[in-house]
Order: sequence, then structure tokens, then C-alpha cells
Amino acid sequence: MPRFRFPVTLAALASVALAGATACTATPDAILSVTDPDIINPSDVESPAGANAVRLGALARFNAATSGDEGLFLLGGLLADEWRSGDSFIARDEIDQRNVTVENSFLLTTNRVLHRARLSAEQALDLMARYTPTAPRWQAAEMYLVQGYVENLMAEHYCSGLVFSTIVEGTPRYGSPITTTATLQRALAHVDSGLALVTGTTTDDARIRNALAVTRGRILVNLNRPADAASAVAAVPTTFRYDQFHSQTSRINQVWSLNNNVRRYTVSAGEGANGPNYAAANDPRVPTCAGGSQACRDAGVTQTRVFDNTTFPLFVQLIWRSQESPMTIVSGVEARLFEAEARLRANDAAGALQTLNALRATVPGLAPLTDAGSEPGRVDQLFRERAFWLFGRGTRLGDMRRLIRQYGRQTNAVFPTGNFHKGGLYGNDVNFPLPQAEQNNPNVTSAACIDRNA
Repeated sequence: MPRFRFPVTLAALASVALAGATACTATPDAILSVTDPDIINPSDVESPAGANAVRLGALARFNAATSGDEGLFLLGGLLADEWRSGDSFIARDEIDQRNVTVENSFLLTTNRVLHRARLSAEQALDLMARYTPTAPRWQAAEMYLVQGYVENLMAEHYCSGLVFSTIVEGTPRYGSPITTTATLQRALAHVDSGLALVTGTTTDDARIRNALAVTRGRILVNLNRPADAASAVAAVPTTFRYDQFHSQTSRINQVWSLNNNVRRYTVSAGEGANGPNYAAANDPRVPTCAGGSQACRDAGVTQTRVFDNTTFPLFVQLIWRSQESPMTIVSGVEARLFEAEARLRANDAAGALQTLNALRATVPGLAPLTDAGSEPGRVDQLFRERAFWLFGRGTRLGDMRRLIRQYGRQTNAVFPTGNFHKGGLYGNDVNFPLPQAEQNNPNVTSAACIDRNA
């Protein structure tokens, strides 16, 4: 990620001093006309430099919308079965318990961050078309990637009825609720627009082309088009990675922060009867240690507490071991998993198993799988593989919803169910509602969601 610095210049200091010296002689209402430094006028970015700054800002907001903030990567995993709430915050506990209210403050913040990322990319494309038409085409394509990725991520996590508003000449233009399918089609159109732009052969061209192709595959799988998804990713190398980078001077890795550092999340140890036992599986794709253990100390975990912020055992992930650890949010591994699913759906169980085992062979110590022996068992095996390969990267909730929607599984055979570990029972939610603030949109009724189905 780019790093932004705002140096204090002598001229700036001089202007502050001058303001102080003249304050007493100014007219009484002068203080009321001070320019707000947080507001950027459209004219301020209407230049080649401004267009590029908005593009970079969109990438910074994309970072916040994925691994650089407490967004759907964490909250979605909390509603699913990757994380447990290690906290006393009601807003986190209700998500973990599958009983989410529209007033949830974490979801309100997350919703804003997601829309800021996609709108920034939309605005960047307009400015780039006007002021940097000769810029490398992959730069505009990456803005389409931001839009398509965010829209698909939202379709995987929210109820049917998402709203996409926009800004036209500085004025909000309110959107109306659309179905999950329509949201996915919107995302697909943005990704296809990006792919049409990337015709070069540079390293950056290849990076954005591959990221768009895998995102296209993910959207097509959500649309229940597995064969098309496999075709979309066929040319993507298994070694491909599209990373979000972190540092102390920009945005730190929030999985590390909220799990390893402050114990507000703990890795699930088999949640609600159905969840994989990530914390004790001894799987090198999701390495973990118990809080306060020698294994944690050996891995450089400075947090010495045995428990989370309540009275339950703390389990620490060791995929991202520091606040600077980058996170791969799109990968060639995901491409191969799409291919395995397509083969399984085409009744090629042997081909699906071969694809899964070829991936496992890239990780030392990971033994090959054997045939599960039945169609339901093979589906379980495939989705368990997805759960471990893609842990913590915002895919699990969408996968669990697909098991219900596309594979006919019962909700209580997929989601955590029974007794909630902090008391009471798990609820029935399989997705997030739109936040209450969306009701300020005159096109949105108090019901907001079209439906809450998977």
C-alpha cells in the first residue's frame, strides 16, 4: 500500500502564526467562515495528479474494507464458524450468536467502509478518464476490481436487498434495494469491464488480470455456474497472489490486532457442533497456539494470557504473525479450488480429488486425501478444504450459505447451533441485515431486507 505523509512546512507554521496574530483584528464573524480542512472540493482533484491521488485513495480504502479494519473478514467469520467472540462487547456477541440487530455499530462502520471503497474507485475511474487517459490501462482495471470485489463480498455477507447509491456532480443519488443475484451480476459486469482493459504484458497487467479472473470465478460460483468459474480461472497460476500490505504507518493487519494482540477474537475450536476444529486440527494451513503456551512464545506471540477477554481459552492464529503481515485476498489456490468444485459438480470425483491433492502437495507435511466414498462426503471434504485454505479471508460465510442454497443442506447442519458458549442458544441468522442507518435512504423501507434467506 502507498504511504501518505503530510509534512508540516515552514510556510504552514507561518500561516498559523499569522492567523494567531491577526485573530484579534478580524471581524467578529470571521471564525465562522473557517474552511474545514477535512473537506476536499471536487475542483481540488480535477487534474492528473488529483486523479492519481483519488486512485491511490481508493486502494487505501480497499485495504480498510478487507484486512486493514474490523470488517467482513472478521465479522463474517464471527457469524460463520472461524472465530468466537473473546470479548464482552454485545455487538460482537450478538454476531457470534447469530442474532444480529440492525442497530449493530460494528456493521454500521463496516458498511460505510465498504461503500467508501467502491465509490472511491468509481470516482477515480471518472477522473482518470478525463485527466489521465494515457495512464497504464491496468490502473483503471484495478478500480473495476475494487468495485467488483466489494460488491461480491457484500452479496456473500448481507441479506438480499443491498443498496448501491452513488454521487453525481457532488449530489447523492440514492439507490434502491436489489436482490443478491442482481448484486452478483453488477459485480460481474464491473469485473468484465476491468478484464476488457487489461491487454498488456507487464507484471502489473498480469497481476490485475489474474486478480480479476479469480474474482470473476468467485462471482460465477456464487451464481451457481461452477463450469464457467473453472473456465474463468484456467490461466491463473497456482502461485498467484494479490496481497494487501500493512505497516505501522498506514493500516496494520487487523486479524493480528484483534486476535493475537488484544484477544477480542479467538480461533474457533469446533463451534456449535458443526464448525471445523481449526484450533486443534494441527493443520499447517491454519497454524494456531493456545494462549500463554510455550508454542505461542516460540512463535513470537507477546500476549501471555491464557484466556480471552472473558473466561474462555484463547486460541491464537499464526498465519499472520505481526501487525505488518500482508494478507493474500485473491489467489491461484482459490482458482484451483473452483476447478475442483466444477469437477465434483460434473461427477468427476476422481478429478476433483486429484486437484485437491495437487494443492495439498504444495504444503510440507500435509498428507493426501482419500475418496470420501459418497457425494455428500465429497462435498463435505471440498468445503473443509476451502475452509482451511482460505481461513480468515472473507470466504467462509459465503461458502456456508452456498451449502444451503446450492447443495440443499439444512441450516442447522451447516451453521453453529445449540447452546451458545456464553449462555442461551444460537439464533437463526445466516447473513447480516442492512444497518439501520440505511433507512435514511428514502428508497429503503423499515424492512430493508428483501429476505434473510441463504
